[in-house]
Amino acid sequence: MSSVVETRKATSKVDPVTAMKGSVKEEVPADLNIPDNYVTWTLKNQKPLPPITLENVLQNIQWLTFAILTITPSIAIWGLFNVKLRWETALWSVIYYFITGLGITAGYHRLWAHRSYNASKPLQYILAAAGTGAVEGSIKWWCRGHRAHHRYTDTDLDPYNAHKGFFFSHIGWMLFKPRYKPGVADVSDLSKSEVVRWQHRWYVWLILGFGFVVPTIVAGLWGDIKGGFFYAGAARLCFVHHSTFCVNSLAHWLGEAPFDDKHTPRDHFVTALVTVGEGYHNFHHQFPMDYRNAIRWYQYDPTKWFIWVCSKFGLASHLKIFPENEVKKGQLTMQLKKLREKQDVITWAPNVDDLPIISWESFQEQSAKRPLIVIAGFIHDVASFADEHPGGRHLITKNIGRDATTAFFGGVYDHSNAAHNLLSMYRVGVLHGGIQHGLQDKLIPPAQRLRIARYNEMGGYSSTALSDAAVSDGEGMLG
Repeated sequence: MSSVVETRKATSKVDPVTAMKGSVKEEVPADLNIPDNYVTWTLKNQKPLPPITLENVLQNIQWLTFAILTITPSIAIWGLFNVKLRWETALWSVIYYFITGLGITAGYHRLWAHRSYNASKPLQYILAAAGTGAVEGSIKWWCRGHRAHHRYTDTDLDPYNAHKGFFFSHIGWMLFKPRYKPGVADVSDLSKSEVVRWQHRWYVWLILGFGFVVPTIVAGLWGDIKGGFFYAGAARLCFVHHSTFCVNSLAHWLGEAPFDDKHTPRDHFVTALVTVGEGYHNFHHQFPMDYRNAIRWYQYDPTKWFIWVCSKFGLASHLKIFPENEVKKGQLTMQLKKLREKQDVITWAPNVDDLPIISWESFQEQSAKRPLIVIAGFIHDVASFADEHPGGRHLITKNIGRDATTAFFGGVYDHSNAAHNLLSMYRVGVLHGGIQHGLQDKLIPPAQRLRIARYNEMGGYSSTALSDAAVSDGEGMLG
């Protein structure tokens, strides 16, 4: 997600003071006039900062962010060794961790960055205040970075590009000045929200209040001001920070890609556990406007549950859900891709087009020299199997030089799929005019009737070509 501190360069074009006076200056969308080949064009024309070395490392540190990310845990560690932790404060710290965490996940992320649902004005103020308590920048600044992340995932214009390593995507991108400026992302829609403008204007005071004052005062109700400051304030803030940062690092490293493997986002329960439900990240990057991260009832996603409960009380509405049919397409595509990988390491029957066409006379002549049998128009060399035949060698030898189609397809014994598959491996030729009418469906071994084929293996992409290929090959399609 986004950094714990915002810089002046990242602020909006709208003056928040002017906005608070009651009139919002209309912004031109930041991405309105960018070139179509924006990423390529930008990387070609934008000169990156020089690589970080030991000589220039101090000049490249973002000192304000560095201070926040080092001083806060230092305060927490000092408190751990010097202030007794009371059970009431421990419980309150956990509760406030979830409150401020939901401010980021349900508010900053799913409401404002992705507009995956509508929230009532009271809920917006609550989420804005809770998100401020996480001290990760204003809504407007945070959403600008996160939208850039989705738009330019895994490129040099992605603020937290996972290809640059786990440390970089987790925290390094905040500690050091970026080599490239993050890609353009429009947040003009957020300027119209009075809640976003309110938070942006009073952000510094709000982080002090909700980051430290509120958790300290609440703990003071049971006489533990120090515990409230060190545990519910500083320690809780460290956990919220790194919980959020895991969405940029752990969620792009641990798990599987059940919807699309084009980019690094992954799904994993462990990531969901440490990020208040943001761990099903492969789904999220495919369907970012969906208010859910986890689509199964048993998957851990307290943010989804929170939004759903709010909708039942009239605090949230228009919860967006991506069409289930399209979600299943993504899942099926990846399942077929995995099956194709397994399929490609299996040895299949010879391609029909690669087999020689042999006359009946030639077949009988060659059968006198080696054990050849015709079944369903194919000539099979059964030398390696004759002694292994479950019914005995005699059933093989009596059909050498003959057409055993009737016997094989149930005349004597209704052979299993395994037998059909194995038989196809012994094909050595095609009998000229030997395919009997009504046996066309027997040409394809059972294991290959649902064989996965890419569109370019089926004679083209037109619907007619695909239909013809599917009928003639008996193969399914993986695009």
